[in-house]
Amino acid sequence: MEDKLKTAIAGEIVLSRSPGKTMKKWREIFKITQSELSGNLHIVPSTISDYESNRRASPGTAVIKRFVDAIVEIDLSKGGKVVSQLTQSMEKEEEYFTLHEFATSINAIDFIKLIKGKVVANEELVESKKIYGYTLIKSLKVIMDLPSSQFMRLYGAMGERAFIFSDVSTGRSPMVAIRVASLKPSLVIFQKLKEVDPIAIKIAEKEQIPIVITDMGPIKLQEELNRI
Repeated sequence: MEDKLKTAIAGEIVLSRSPGKTMKKWREIFKITQSELSGNLHIVPSTISDYESNRRASPGTAVIKRFVDAIVEIDLSKGGKVVSQLTQSMEKEEEYFTLHEFATSINAIDFIKLIKGKVVANEELVESKKIYGYTLIKSLKVIMDLPSSQFMRLYGAMGERAFIFSDVSTGRSPMVAIRVASLKPSLVIFQKLKEVDPIAIKIAEKEQIPIVITDMGPIKLQEELNRI
């Protein structure tokens, strides 16, 4: 679960419009001073300050990884109170959605073949899409109960991913939620849905997101995709 926590934090930083401010937010959540963090990373405190105030160029993935590893390591050295709280929260989130990142990207065409899917909107865009992971979403539970502030967590570490919705009746509500979100998935899959609502199709066309339907159930689908 610690690895999942690290991935979630790193993903939020990577996807943030202000990575430095997001790094500061997480440092403060972990109650770590700039001095503590710089000591762990073996850099001067002013470097941390420069990142957090956006005086330094946005950090690359290597810097973000070192940062996330450091704040988790420091917390664990103090008893792991924050890590424990956050991992418990993530376990609760699994009632709403499940994240999976691929070791390498996969073309959307091959992705759709794996799940025995049928494209029902924007088929001409499928060939250009790359998928780096997926989020399996319990549609009704997410729409009704998940706080809007947590919606970004659906994107994991990479925005270029497939959203797979279960418990869907028409497909309209998930597409409306995607329409108003700042980030968009590369692909939307509806499980066990025979016909997609025309409004959902129109939103997909507007947002340039292919929609796919599949009869494959959640367990079988995860088994197939987790082999990637």
